[in-house]
Amino acid sequence: MKSPQIVALLVLALTLSCAAPPDSRSQEPVSRATVAAGELQLDGQPWWPTGLNAYQLATDWGVNAGCGAMVDLDSYFGSLPDGAVTRFNAFQQLAVNKFSGQLDFAPIDAVFAAAERHDQVVIPVLVGQDGACEDERYKDREWYLRGWEEPTAMPLSYRDWVTTAVERWSGSPAVAAWEPIGEPETAVCGTDDCHWQFRTCPADSAEVLREWTDEVGQLIRQRDPGRLITAGLLGGPQCGLVGDGYKLIADSPYVDVLQYHDYDDAGFLPLRLAQTDKPLVVTELGIAAGSCLPLEERATRIGDRIEAYRAMGAAGAMLWAFVPDPRPYECTYDIGPEDPVREIPQLARE
Repeated sequence: MKSPQIVALLVLALTLSCAAPPDSRSQEPVSRATVAAGELQLDGQPWWPTGLNAYQLATDWGVNAGCGAMVDLDSYFGSLPDGAVTRFNAFQQLAVNKFSGQLDFAPIDAVFAAAERHDQVVIPVLVGQDGACEDERYKDREWYLRGWEEPTAMPLSYRDWVTTAVERWSGSPAVAAWEPIGEPETAVCGTDDCHWQFRTCPADSAEVLREWTDEVGQLIRQRDPGRLITAGLLGGPQCGLVGDGYKLIADSPYVDVLQYHDYDDAGFLPLRLAQTDKPLVVTELGIAAGSCLPLEERATRIGDRIEAYRAMGAAGAMLWAFVPDPRPYECTYDIGPEDPVREIPQLARE
């Protein structure tokens, strides 16, 4: 015969076992990067991010077809100052095993793991407009209308890659923002290689890009509701951005952070800043150096340009591009591990 104390314990255990499970949302990671009153914050503090594009990070020659040279991930992330941000290619091709043709997430998993070890944040770019490091095919108007949902030579359609990637890495505190595509344009190709001189831009190109932005943004937000989404816009007179096109994309409820890419004199930046109240980060600042400009002079120019962005009202700046194997005797955008630009105050470790 059981004692009253044992009976009471059994009743308590049964009650606890039948209780409703805890709300799984309480276990979701808190997004480190947020927007408050139109300003970027990191861990709840004002944030004016600087950092590097390091598109090659997920290259692993033992697994995937790669995109550039392999990078020592711990060395790279360990070299960054606190509060930096890195933008890298998280393309489906980099999650495909080149021997089996099947999905193999290990190379991209390794990037997120290294970023987490070093308390860093990243912007994963889920595909590129020009097809580089994937099928090398430019994404035309038809891709934005229908092609992004259709089967490809890779295991997944783009739509399925977005859902798979976001679901897989939504639990990582390293994700600062998701970028659905880098430098989108909705042009009609006039030649097989879609050379820019033969492209045309229908009058509704901005509307096509906005509809696509909303649909893909909704896919991402449903799977990672607390995370920022950034529109990877080049920011010039590209198809879909002309006139008020940039503003139309900026107004999407699925765009939290805008982009601008600067390889000349930031001529369109004041206009783009005026077209949105959302944070706008210059995510690609490229100045060629090496045989055409001393690296030290480039560092000085970049420091000055970053300060000009601040004065104009931009929300951050990132350089194009880190590579582990720079070519100092050629004229390139390469930024190697020892490049003097990494010592300027805006990018240096304290």
